Amino acid sequence: MSTDDYRPFIPQPPGAKIAGPTPRAHALARTQSPRAQGLFANWERMFNEPFHGITTGGHVIPDLYAPRPEGAPTQAMIEVVHAVLALMSPEQKKVSCFQVGSQQWRRWQNTELYVEDYGLRLDEVGAPLREAVMAVLRASMSTKGYELSRDVMRLNRFLGDIVGGPAVLGEWSYIFCLFGEPSSSEPWGWQFFGHHLVLNCFIVGTQMVMTPAFWGAEPSYADHGPFKGIRLFQDEERAGLKLMRAFSAEQQQRAIVAHSMMGGDLPEGRRHFADNLHLGGAFQDNRIVPYEGLKGADLTPVQRRDLMDLVDKYISTLPAGPRAARIAEVERHLAETHFCWIGGFGEDSAFYYRVQSPVVFIEFDHHAGVFLTNAEPAKFHVHTIVRTPNGNDYGFDLLRQHYMHAPHHQHRHHDHHHGDKKD
Repeated sequence: MSTDDYRPFIPQPPGAKIAGPTPRAHALARTQSPRAQGLFANWERMFNEPFHGITTGGHVIPDLYAPRPEGAPTQAMIEVVHAVLALMSPEQKKVSCFQVGSQQWRRWQNTELYVEDYGLRLDEVGAPLREAVMAVLRASMSTKGYELSRDVMRLNRFLGDIVGGPAVLGEWSYIFCLFGEPSSSEPWGWQFFGHHLVLNCFIVGTQMVMTPAFWGAEPSYADHGPFKGIRLFQDEERAGLKLMRAFSAEQQQRAIVAHSMMGGDLPEGRRHFADNLHLGGAFQDNRIVPYEGLKGADLTPVQRRDLMDLVDKYISTLPAGPRAARIAEVERHLAETHFCWIGGFGEDSAFYYRVQSPVVFIEFDHHAGVFLTNAEPAKFHVHTIVRTPNGNDYGFDLLRQHYMHAPHHQHRHHDHHHGDKKD
């Protein structure tokens, strides 16, 4: 049996993990467990810490980010957001619109559990409003980024169908929020999140930050039904393997943190029941993640090119201008960019890798089953995460600088920098 075949792991009733007929009923039942309650309590604790950003040692490296024009499609984005606002009721606006500096940005999570009492939930609104929201995603991303995000949503429904919970795991089980007022000069943004898909998009002028971002799928392809033919994350998987296999034996040894994805030589506590091997997941905004693995300075020119190709697989979800700006930013720090690996690198091996530098944080992880029953990580369940370390997730460092330098914002700078909650 190929390790890529998810079908042996489809749960048979009554083994399916769908715990209620509606998203709310399912969430209510699931959050009764001590493990879920512990997870949510820990998330709440981390949310209440002032935001600093992911760092390697607990201290933010200063002056990494600066306001500059990057050619983001701001005008097109403003138009589609106005179309969304025109379709929203006063009540919908009240629960979905926040100030741009609000800590509400940080409340996203990527489970299927519908526990939020805010935001515009797409499976609860009519088709016109739903399509208007999708137009915001389309205008804000590259064609690849938009199609990847839509396919994640479609595969979420595919999962719902195969495990008998299409109401809980649906194509439209996602929440949309707006931050600030759409503007060509003032900072604003939007957020979209749900199971296996999280997008945070901050804009100021023609500059854009689209992290934290999360794309995943279980299974990562559909082999029947209306979404047959969708297959995701092959490029990200192949580019990681290509890089790892291009290393010398000595380089590989330095890149490998552990050979085992579970137990074995995996450092104790490294694996988490909800995040598996991810370190940059929900509510990990301030996580300290020391560099591991092989450094860019120790790569050959060809290996550096392969590393940049790998980074671009994730950055290419952005529109052309911001994508070019991000790539240039990563290249400026290429010598101090680290690449590490957990697992094997044969054709059938499940694995984890991370690309980490002062300005980028990318994780790829093969996961064990959540709704499927595979107890060990499998290649058909993939999670990917992109973050902007050192304080610029959600564009918060650019926002801080905007508040600091724009005369009409001077009084707000102090509050935001210290992470005070503003709704």
